[in-house]
Amino acid sequence: MIFSEISHSRTADEVMHQIEELVLQGVLKPGDRIPGERSLSKSLNVSRPVLRDALQDLEARGLLETRQGEGTVVADVVGTVFRDPIVQLIRKHPKATADYVEFRRQIEGITAFMAASRANEADRELLTRLVGTMTETHGMQDFSAEAAVDVEFHQAIGECAHNIVLLHTLRACYRLLEQGVFINRSLLYGHKGSRDALLAQHKAIYHAIMQRDPEAARRAAEAHMDFVAEAVKDVEIVGEREAVSRMRLAQHGTQRKSERAVKPARVK
Repeated sequence: MIFSEISHSRTADEVMHQIEELVLQGVLKPGDRIPGERSLSKSLNVSRPVLRDALQDLEARGLLETRQGEGTVVADVVGTVFRDPIVQLIRKHPKATADYVEFRRQIEGITAFMAASRANEADRELLTRLVGTMTETHGMQDFSAEAAVDVEFHQAIGECAHNIVLLHTLRACYRLLEQGVFINRSLLYGHKGSRDALLAQHKAIYHAIMQRDPEAARRAAEAHMDFVAEAVKDVEIVGEREAVSRMRLAQHGTQRKSERAVKPARVK
């Protein structure tokens, strides 16, 4: 249970403060359901009217929202780094991808360094579970599932860093990754040799954090992003070559049809 009993000053302000802290610390994530009124009031040891006032205030401030059939959930408080018009521009300019990977290299290195320095037992247990899931998914050869665990793993490292600003910056950054704004992760995982290499790199970051070696964690994270940068370039080059080859094949078929159409009839 993530909610704890309020011992003193059982007011709506105290209830709001506890929920705010859970959202701020990343314990409650966008879309997470808030327990029902009866259950939550009992956990917090507050009256239902007090709880109701707190939830209404948090909803009015945009931290919570009520969804049909779901009840009260954490609102989308992460948002995006860029508004849609700039995202559309980014999609059309390949240099933005290189800049994104360059930014990721720096921020992932810092995050891994901090995670290795600050991760506690619960953090390491979470990372261990995710690496186990990652290994199982790898054996299934499900590119989309592997890509999803990839993001979850990196988000968990951000949580292990125990820096609130870094945590929410990373979440916004990964949202763009999940949306495929910069990198088509299915193509990346489908690239020859990438799946095995990515798994090994993730495990290298994991082991450095588990061994509490900040510098090794930083190097492993930076090496991982260096590989991603090169793999993305290769994927783009292969994609461009395939597109050209398909156009040549289509053109060849068109020419053959044209030649058959204009071929003179044989004189008998």
